Amino acid sequence: MGTVPATRAPLPDHASVVVIGGGVIGTSIAFHLAEAGVRDVLLLERGDLAGGSTSKAAGGVRAQFSDVVNIELGARSLLAFEQFAQHPGAEIDLHQVGYLFLHTDAASAAAAEEAVRLQHSLGVATQLLTAAQARELSPAADVSDVLLATFHPRDGYCSPESVVLGYASAARRLGATIRTGVEVLAIESSGGHITGVETSAGMVRTSAVICAAGAWSRAVGDMVGVDLPVDPLRRQILVTEPLSESLLALFPATTPLTIDVGSSFYLHREGPGVLFGMSYQQETHGFRTTYSEDWYPDLIEAIERRCPSLLDVGVAHRWAGLYEDTPDHNALIGEATEVGRFLYATGFSGHGFLMGPAVGEVVRDLWLERESIVDVHTLDARRFAEGNALIEHHIV
Repeated sequence: MGTVPATRAPLPDHASVVVIGGGVIGTSIAFHLAEAGVRDVLLLERGDLAGGSTSKAAGGVRAQFSDVVNIELGARSLLAFEQFAQHPGAEIDLHQVGYLFLHTDAASAAAAEEAVRLQHSLGVATQLLTAAQARELSPAADVSDVLLATFHPRDGYCSPESVVLGYASAARRLGATIRTGVEVLAIESSGGHITGVETSAGMVRTSAVICAAGAWSRAVGDMVGVDLPVDPLRRQILVTEPLSESLLALFPATTPLTIDVGSSFYLHREGPGVLFGMSYQQETHGFRTTYSEDWYPDLIEAIERRCPSLLDVGVAHRWAGLYEDTPDHNALIGEATEVGRFLYATGFSGHGFLMGPAVGEVVRDLWLERESIVDVHTLDARRFAEGNALIEHHIV
């Protein structure tokens, strides 16, 4: 008789903490808690690990932001990605080709220069480049209207699924329990304290819950009366067919993840082809994950302006995923006051994958009630009610 598959094993009766969500944020949290010696960590994922937004991500990792907390989370995570093979121990196919932001209007260029000064003060060695220098790095880009560019060579991209599986495997080795195919139905509380989590596979007694449910976080917060203003927003990605010999010269393997700031159009090499996408201004919030061609007019216009050679390449793959959007497009990280020991790390608005390693450390510190490795008080969900929304210029 064979062994019972891990995903079908019965739930434990009790957990010291239940993490909801099996993407990069949830698995990073589970790993860092288990590594810190927290016993009986239980992670619940209603689908497959990395099956939500993480598996649909473009995989970019960077430290180029314009706000202190985002720079620190990005830079600390970037270091973790560089060391991932040793800690927690997995290959993630990291390509450190850099992020190249192309700025085409005076206000954007001025904000970029200010952001670079802030990044330098925090140890991030971003470079200011001319249009000609940008073209040398990204030969396919039309830079005729570019005023300046910013480039950080340690940025790049890697495999989201490999990162999640690396964290999950290490968390299991350290004693954490991970169950997939288990949906959280309710969170029970009494006297302002969490007492248990009701799931599709039974009840788990616990006094602490961490919400890392991404685009589905608002519903989790509602279970305990906590407002997590997170709304799903569809984003779509395409990958071209293998490049011809002539196009390989325009898209060398060293091509940075190149972003046209004005339109949000971006691209990077993906195997023998090119991965690309952009935001669609007419997109509205909702749980739509079916790919559509509604955005093609905007996309084609952006390609014609910034990278016309892409128009000659066929598309091999396309998919849609969900951003977990907040009103100011910045994350929600903190601990609720409405009920005891309900923590959350969500609403990253497209930046969750690249911040996953540092966020796992931050939430570990919050749960252990010790000083955090990054001060994230400005990301508390109550900032909107208090009129303290954040401004971040480096949104993609």
